[in-house]
Amino acid sequence: MTTPATPGPGRPTENSMRRALKRARDGVALDTAEAAVLLQARGEDLTGLAASAARVRDAGLEQAGRPGVITYSKSVFVPLTRLCRDKCHYCTFVTVPGKLRRAGHGMFMSPDEVLDIARKGAALGCKEALITLGDKPEDRWPEAREWLDAHGYDDTIAYVRAISIRILEETGLLPHLNPGVMSWTDFQRLKPVAPSMGMMLETTATRLWSEPGGPHHGSPDKEPAVRLRVLEDAGRSSVPFTSGLLIGIGETYEERAESLFALRKVSRAYHGIQELIIQNFRAKPDTAMRGMPDAELDELVATVAVARHIMGPAACLQAPPNLVEGEYERLIGAGIDDWGGVSPLTIDHVNPERPWPQIEELTERSRAAGFELRERLCVYPEFVRRGEPWLDPRLRPHVAALADPETGLARPGALPAGLPWQEPEDTFTPTGRTDLHRTIDTQGRTADRRDDYDEVYGDWDALREAAAPGMAPQRIDTDVREALRTAADDPTRLTDAEALALFHADGPALDALCRIADDVRRSVVGDDVTYIVTRNINFTNVCYTGCRFCAFAQRRTDADAYTLSLTQVADRAQQAWDVGAVEVCMQGGIHPDLPGTAYFDIAKAVKERVPGMHVHAFSPMEVVNGATRTGMSVREWLTAAREAGLDTIPGTAAEILDDEVRWILTKGKLPAATWIEVVKTAHELGIRSSSTMMYGHVDQPRHWLGHLRTLAGIQRETGGFTEFVTLPFIHTNAPVYLAGIARPGPTTRDNRAVTAMARLLLHPWIPNIQTSWVKLGTEGAAEMLRSGANDLGGTLMEETISRMAGSSYGSYKSVHDLVAVAEAAGRPAKPRTTLYGEVPDERQHAATASDGHLPELLPVLD
Repeated sequence: MTTPATPGPGRPTENSMRRALKRARDGVALDTAEAAVLLQARGEDLTGLAASAARVRDAGLEQAGRPGVITYSKSVFVPLTRLCRDKCHYCTFVTVPGKLRRAGHGMFMSPDEVLDIARKGAALGCKEALITLGDKPEDRWPEAREWLDAHGYDDTIAYVRAISIRILEETGLLPHLNPGVMSWTDFQRLKPVAPSMGMMLETTATRLWSEPGGPHHGSPDKEPAVRLRVLEDAGRSSVPFTSGLLIGIGETYEERAESLFALRKVSRAYHGIQELIIQNFRAKPDTAMRGMPDAELDELVATVAVARHIMGPAACLQAPPNLVEGEYERLIGAGIDDWGGVSPLTIDHVNPERPWPQIEELTERSRAAGFELRERLCVYPEFVRRGEPWLDPRLRPHVAALADPETGLARPGALPAGLPWQEPEDTFTPTGRTDLHRTIDTQGRTADRRDDYDEVYGDWDALREAAAPGMAPQRIDTDVREALRTAADDPTRLTDAEALALFHADGPALDALCRIADDVRRSVVGDDVTYIVTRNINFTNVCYTGCRFCAFAQRRTDADAYTLSLTQVADRAQQAWDVGAVEVCMQGGIHPDLPGTAYFDIAKAVKERVPGMHVHAFSPMEVVNGATRTGMSVREWLTAAREAGLDTIPGTAAEILDDEVRWILTKGKLPAATWIEVVKTAHELGIRSSSTMMYGHVDQPRHWLGHLRTLAGIQRETGGFTEFVTLPFIHTNAPVYLAGIARPGPTTRDNRAVTAMARLLLHPWIPNIQTSWVKLGTEGAAEMLRSGANDLGGTLMEETISRMAGSSYGSYKSVHDLVAVAEAAGRPAKPRTTLYGEVPDERQHAATASDGHLPELLPVLD
């Protein structure tokens, strides 16, 4: 038997209430039945329940470092569209196209209308732009679809993303997005533009959705299972998320308790629910539920108190102050610690008949209850302090500009100001400088920097300030001679202090280090210098990720931009096979219009054309991008890619596996933990990878040490790395160097030390150490072969990434050229496969017959 959530004859017994109150007071975990009992507490019972809840809240505030503080967010309410595909029976926010037209409004607010509100709010000190809209209106209303098409947006989420970027760049307000039900892919699309998002769970009572006459009947997005899935996806995506209950819409006390426990389950599983709103139903005229009684204040107070007991001291609980007739003290006494968004400019468009209280009034009433009112941002202080992965690196400057670094709350006196993010994405057009793979060696790039240089990479002044601490050299006191003795005796026994001392070695000490590394190389892999006949295929250089070290990435409208078709990728693979290649290495920019399945198509196109070709393709960044765009997990995506023809993946996109460095180097690339996750998952599936390190920019030897230790740890666990590749930073055209932040690449000393220490620190786990002739040239590569390296990489045939950055050593080395490099180091050369196996005689003969003759490459465009 269920109990209606209104006072009546179904009230619990005195014994059950007393027992439940005692358990709550004693801090004993409640079950659903006990919570349902406590939701019905009234009179003295409710007073006692509220008092114990308040004590739980106070303990949490003490632990969070803000005792006696109650928060709010100074915001503007932006009703981006009032169209919706749902039909909630209590809602007056949603309307129909005809009413919007008669009122002179568009189907969506225009960018100018949105920015006008945001600018006015910023002038008043608001820091949050609360963007609220109906669920997927284009699925129900042709007028919504027509508006989106006319303005160049594929769907509502695309417009939400675009307008959020403009708000960030032009006003500095932080978007808090409430677009309703979102898919996992939607979260990936929106996370880079909003520090926080939200969606009310409202209730888990399925009958209120499934039964005719229920408040959610006819609303596909109000199915509880769907909404719980959204909360889980938000947690999986590391999005600080706001949710909550709408009480008094016909649910029973048991159902209300079950809803609270469902929220607690998600919160504990993912630690991503930043706040819970407990909102009381207020009947509105002109709705199907206009005759339903309002949820009484006691109902709200009891629910807040029970929520506090269930969610615990660390939870943040909010109750909207404009829905309680000024009874602020009772809500504070029941355990809330936040008043939510309060606007000095805009109305509450969901409850337009209920004006916001004045902030001054909230301040006084909170003070009267013994609390100090403090402003927060839309993203809660705990998540501000956590940083990555909860805050996308593209948003960190915007949040940092407004947040107190000590508390994570809003910084007193801070006024929002626009900061660069990245440009909105244009329509995909497969045209461009399709001969770049050849003309980069003869004509070079069009310009040394993109014309959006001052905007696309973020605020350079802030970046310089952020980079300074990481570039400070570290004092080394360890005896280098003792460290050399350890290295010579057993490099696996090198301590971090000894390794750092050797990373700093110079002069005779550096020479000794390189001799030791070379001795280890000889004992492990012998004297053969290996190389592979391979072709690079960079299928597009259109990319909006915003890596500050990258001179390869172009906007689709830039003069040097290009994209290849599947047929043209297959043509190049066929040409490589014809001249003896055993591998194609395929990577590209993170093209905003590239579907996640396109990677499968690329691998399949090569395998269908050249079945014997080894497909070495798709960096961990591309793997994450593919998984994001398809809605698959990394494991599922890699499994599908392998079925399509993928053999191994390059371990690029690693740069330095230390977020202190990564977020200086990149604007939106995957964090170190995600890179590690991708390569481990690939290895578990039997997909091996290389490993890399790009060094010589804003890093220091301590970062190199941490990076190599991380790689060694992964290899001990999985055994999946085929080799380690040193990638010296090419500075010439790199934006982070042009901005005066990075140093001009590593020195020869750095290159020798890194190569030697890679040999020692990765011993015996990764036996193959590769040097890069395209970055170091013939003499430099030969020197690295004398410093512990045993592999020269590949013939490449085409190479645009390093060349766009300013490397002057060409895009192709013949087999004869590579053999000459090995001979310069006094060693024999030997061809290999991707997995360091023997090359079939037929492949060797084909390579020898065509050596030195590049294939005639087809133009991309007919």
